[in-house]
Amino acid sequence: MSLTLKRLSILCALLTPFALQANQYEWPEKDTRLIGENTVHVVKSGEHLELIAKEYNVGFLALLSANPGVDPYLPEPGTFVTIPQQLILPEVDYDGIVINLAELRLYYFEPEIGKVNVFPIGIGRIGRDTPIMKTKISQKRENPTWTPPASIRKEYLEERNIVLPEVVPAGPENPLGTHALRLAYGSGSYLIHGTNKDFGIGLRVSSGCIRMRPEDINWLFNEVAVGEKVRVINEPVKTSYEPDGAVYVEVHRPLSQDETEAGSRILTHPDARTAQWLENNRMNVNRYRAALAVQSGLPIELGNDAASEDAAEL
Repeated sequence: MSLTLKRLSILCALLTPFALQANQYEWPEKDTRLIGENTVHVVKSGEHLELIAKEYNVGFLALLSANPGVDPYLPEPGTFVTIPQQLILPEVDYDGIVINLAELRLYYFEPEIGKVNVFPIGIGRIGRDTPIMKTKISQKRENPTWTPPASIRKEYLEERNIVLPEVVPAGPENPLGTHALRLAYGSGSYLIHGTNKDFGIGLRVSSGCIRMRPEDINWLFNEVAVGEKVRVINEPVKTSYEPDGAVYVEVHRPLSQDETEAGSRILTHPDARTAQWLENNRMNVNRYRAALAVQSGLPIELGNDAASEDAAEL
């Protein structure tokens, strides 16, 4: 191993304890929506992307998108992996829980203490999509039981040859994990809950509920109260005009609408008004188009309006 690589490995090792807490950010400064900094992880022997995603508490697909070309299951030791911890906040009120389906992220805003908490989540798979909604937490349940609807019981029987009981008791076989937050939306069938599995976070795997890692739902369960606001949005493209004049875009792959789109490339078309504004202000329109094509999920700087004004004065 080269001296430079050794130094980088030592640096990453020193940063790891802080990376484990990287789901909590300081409250953004006035008029800024860009928070955090990306981390670089050096792959060690025996590691794979799911393991690295869990270590840094980011989603699997988010890590995969940020590192195209890296083998997710057998990455070569010594490979540099970008941990996507810098992000643009959604354009919403910074209040309560906000879930952006396209990002596979849950935000919990705590303005009273100046913190923004960001967690990777699993959401509804194709055909059992998590709906867009404005709602609130209607119930908190510790060690919940699970009453699978008839449609789920039929699905388990036909597709997995598993006979589900009418009520699954609390315990290690319960897919809701140890904590659940019921949402008031509709008939109250949607939950934010834990899991008894080691995979599925950062993926579309649930029957419509929002799934979190056990330690994350435990923390959130203890922080929120019944009546807490919850908003679910679907915004694959986020842009931000920062106070220093810098313009950023963060692009995620749009959610597949049906099985024909699963696994295929879904194009994100440029917003005409955004492209025109960038061109008028001498920004890099080609970089904007490239970000929409690559869909890395990382904030990309398109240019700086302040620099453009200085150039125009010259």
